[in-house]
Amino acid sequence: MKFSLYILAFLIGVSFTNMSFGQMTLLDVKEYALKHHFDILNADLEYNKAIHKKKEYLSAGMPEAYINGGFNQFLNLPVQVIDASFFNPQSPEGQVIAFRAGTEFNSSASLNVNQLLFDGSYFVGLEASKLLVELQAIQKNRSREEVLFGVIEAYHIASVASENNLFADTVFQLTLQVEEKQKGFLELGLMTQEEFDQIHYAVLRTMNNKENAELQLQNAMALLKYSMNCPLDSNFSLSTSIDELSLNALRPSLGTINENSTLKLLENQIKLSACDVKNNKAGFLPSLSAYFQQSYNAYRTSFNFFSNNPWYSQTSWGIQMTIPVFSSGKGKSTLKQAQIKFKQDENTLKITENGLKLQEIQFKNDLKSALKQKELQEQNIILTEKIYKNAILKQKAGKISNTEVTQKLNQLIMTQAEYTATLINVFKSKIKLDKLYNKLTIK
Repeated sequence: MKFSLYILAFLIGVSFTNMSFGQMTLLDVKEYALKHHFDILNADLEYNKAIHKKKEYLSAGMPEAYINGGFNQFLNLPVQVIDASFFNPQSPEGQVIAFRAGTEFNSSASLNVNQLLFDGSYFVGLEASKLLVELQAIQKNRSREEVLFGVIEAYHIASVASENNLFADTVFQLTLQVEEKQKGFLELGLMTQEEFDQIHYAVLRTMNNKENAELQLQNAMALLKYSMNCPLDSNFSLSTSIDELSLNALRPSLGTINENSTLKLLENQIKLSACDVKNNKAGFLPSLSAYFQQSYNAYRTSFNFFSNNPWYSQTSWGIQMTIPVFSSGKGKSTLKQAQIKFKQDENTLKITENGLKLQEIQFKNDLKSALKQKELQEQNIILTEKIYKNAILKQKAGKISNTEVTQKLNQLIMTQAEYTATLINVFKSKIKLDKLYNKLTIK
């Protein structure tokens, strides 16, 4: 039984330390990131905190009731002093009589109820609390947007790295087959050792290129797992093909910069600055509140508060008004600062709008250029691969040297590297434009 428990614990440990997800599409990766990424979890917490902050502001205008209770014992009763003439008109002038008055044990209990009737800052605070919730909702969406951008970009890089790894392996296997066939010619003396070494050099070159491609793929997968907040020792493969990703890049990005989340954030900030101005103006208005108090007091010469002795009640209510009269210019200075901040936020919004318009032009042109380069590099890949395979056939027929074959191989490897870079540029340009329009969605 104990052995079985050990086996079970081991299997559970393995499942947690080396999780396997099988194949994951781009959609799977985005869904996982949105559920597990700490930036999104923290944004959700900030949003919930803003909701409770709004409730806190709202409760400030509601009735407030509390009970006070107290007990004290006078170890020495307080001394009272009175003019002696109060008891004896014949007493000399200035003569006083001292005596101790009161009871040794006193206790009190009171119910207090306060209600705010009018305060300009309270109503401004309610408006600001609503805007704070809206602000955190925007921040929450921005966090989702940033996570999706990072995950999509990492998935693109990993997909390109995977494709590049397959290509490097194919070229390596092809070159290795050529070397195997050339060994027979070398043994028969139909080719020199130098010519064979040239082929072996090509094999080493393609093997090194293959190993580098494998390392690049490992790094890309680690980056993808990190962007998803997925355990780095987990295992999964990518199932969304390069063709599918390329097809998505060809779809037009529909939207305007007015949907950009940064603009929405700044617009909300301007509203908050306007509330700050209103709040400072409200500071010059009077405030009005009401109160009600019901209290009970007991005075005892001995500790017998629970006996059938009287408690003396007192009931009162009232209205209090506070009217600001003079603040040494502090209120006006604070109001002026708030008005300046409001103007600065308006200017920041205009600057940001112009910057986003410039980015829109740049991102569109970058995408157009990247798509043209991709089309050209695809043709170059087909052409250089064809040239390399033809060079191998010609070399077998003795029409060209091994050196020329190696040159064609280098040309193919260089073209593949350029094609890989172009693919990444296409994907990145597309998601940058989608992010600009706030179109990075789960689907």
